[in-house]
Amino acid sequence: MTVPTVPTVPPAPLPRPRAGRPGSPDLLRSVFRRHAAGVAVITAQDAGRPVGFTATSLNSVSADPPLLSFTIGTGASSWPAIRDSEYLGVHILGEHQEELAGLFARSGADRFGPATAHTPGPYGVPVLDGVLAWLVCRVVTRVPAGEHRVIIGEAVAGDPAGAGRPLLYHQGRFNALRD
Repeated sequence: MTVPTVPTVPPAPLPRPRAGRPGSPDLLRSVFRRHAAGVAVITAQDAGRPVGFTATSLNSVSADPPLLSFTIGTGASSWPAIRDSEYLGVHILGEHQEELAGLFARSGADRFGPATAHTPGPYGVPVLDGVLAWLVCRVVTRVPAGEHRVIIGEAVAGDPAGAGRPLLYHQGRFNALRD
């Protein structure tokens, strides 16, 4: 019995590894400009006055217990309040709130001036009006990470019933979802 011969196929060449750019702050910023992120505002009380900042680093960590995380720079004006607060507010902004996101992102701005509608929420945390969703979280830990701190909080109250679509941050500016 004759066994048919199978023609041999040379193996495909292995892909050449990409060199890429060396790791640096500029490389990290450039890569994350390509990553669309939801926009949140984090709030707290500082000696009886509300403080807050815009965050695009918000992440779900665990469903049980209900944990989330975000980062804040230790040079940020809101850092002392975030560092010292037991409870924080986390607000998911809608595409109609681009101005509010910009206000809370600007250094030196009067973030809780007359244009910022808010009410006291659970544990005295300022809760912003008109957001898509909000949570009040108990701070579980603050983890050093370079010039930032990763804040991990446990959701203790909230409301997901706001109307609208989320505001996004991409390529260094605020954007809306497209269908």
